[in-house]
Amino acid sequence: MEIKPQAMVIPKETDHLEQGKYGPVFPRTPACYGFTIIGKVKPGRADTVRAYGYTLAKALEQDPYLLAPLKLHYLRWVLFDDDTRFMYQAIFDTDFDKYTEDAIALFTKAGVSTAFENLEGFPEDWRTNPEAFVHFVREHHCPSFIEYGEYPYVTADEVKKALQIKSALSEMLDQMQ
Repeated sequence: MEIKPQAMVIPKETDHLEQGKYGPVFPRTPACYGFTIIGKVKPGRADTVRAYGYTLAKALEQDPYLLAPLKLHYLRWVLFDDDTRFMYQAIFDTDFDKYTEDAIALFTKAGVSTAFENLEGFPEDWRTNPEAFVHFVREHHCPSFIEYGEYPYVTADEVKKALQIKSALSEMLDQMQ
């Protein structure tokens, strides 16, 4: 089975898209699902955002599966414009509604805050008010207009399984020598 790279143009207008619990459901693309949020950092909070990145990295060292419920492929955080703006970019396997609900549940259960708390306009009641969380995300979402996948529509679980099979085959071949 040959997997051919693919690209998909995402429409600017969202009126024709299926409506989910929290608004339009953007289509699954060859890169799977995802979103990019750009927000203004509260004055003096850039170092707090950076520190939160270290906190998250340390938490993942202790529990590599901490973020597993989110079905992430990639997560990227960027501070830019002299540390006055923050970009959160995530690529994942579930639709936006499920990702949002899973993220709120995950952070609430773990008793941790979110880097978003350091952004202007982020709702203080985000743990108990998913609609306010979603409103913030939708308001700060910068949709991509094209997405490309070298291995299109493949889930993170499928990638991990393929890597496990590759490792098992390599080990088996090594033992045969």
